[in-house]
Amino acid sequence: MTLAPGTTRTTTTLTLQLLLEEDWFTVCELSLLTPGRGVAALLPDGRQVALFSDREGRTYAIDNRDPFSGAAVLSRGLTGTHRGRPFVASPLLKQRFDLESGRCLDDDGVRVATYEVRAA
Repeated sequence: MTLAPGTTRTTTTLTLQLLLEEDWFTVCELSLLTPGRGVAALLPDGRQVALFSDREGRTYAIDNRDPFSGAAVLSRGLTGTHRGRPFVASPLLKQRFDLESGRCLDDDGVRVATYEVRAA
């Protein structure tokens, strides 16, 4: 699923927000995230972000662009844990990215951007 600005409904439910520069940006309703599955969202500047939720209710946001292939596919990757750290594996070349730090677990010289998230 991909979300674009303006696709969220106005309700009293919790929303997921990202810190962009110095302001919080509302991305979507938190209820749209399914634990273990990613969702892509379009940011106001045209970038894409991959959003994830785990079974404990923690949320993560990383750049959706796979730095190895250049394709915007990380939201479609498989999630898991490695040594207690949550990751997503790219669906194309299978490199794993730490959802907290953005560091590639398979190539120390590569990372993706991460975003601070909150429920509001």
